[in-house]
Amino acid sequence: MATLKHQLTSLLNFRPLWRFALLLSVIAIGFLATTSNSYPIPSAPSDKVNHLIAFIELTIVTRLAWPNLRAIWYAPALLAFGLGIEVVQANLPYRDFSLADLAADGAGILIGLLPWPFLPKNSDQDLRDSPKPL
Repeated sequence: MATLKHQLTSLLNFRPLWRFALLLSVIAIGFLATTSNSYPIPSAPSDKVNHLIAFIELTIVTRLAWPNLRAIWYAPALLAFGLGIEVVQANLPYRDFSLADLAADGAGILIGLLPWPFLPKNSDQDLRDSPKPL
């Protein structure tokens, strides 16, 4: 059990993975928000729920990628990303600008900022925190 816990902790603390996941998420969300094609992907019946889930995910992945970064830096950046999506959609003939979508983005960011028990604590590990030798 200790080995599994150590492996999960190592995975949660592997920042390059979460930074890559954030990059992929931003690309995928940007693409899905601007495409005119309907893709057979699972989604909620309400567009607002899709926004909420997407921005919860973006916030949690950002927290995993940069755990020591204060929310005052990345929360506005995520909301600006949501606003950017809406501005782009306003200029597309098959999409609309929606303040309700932006509000759902903000709600997703707020939920993502809540304490989550599986997220690693803001502590810098060094060699003193390594496992004991055999």
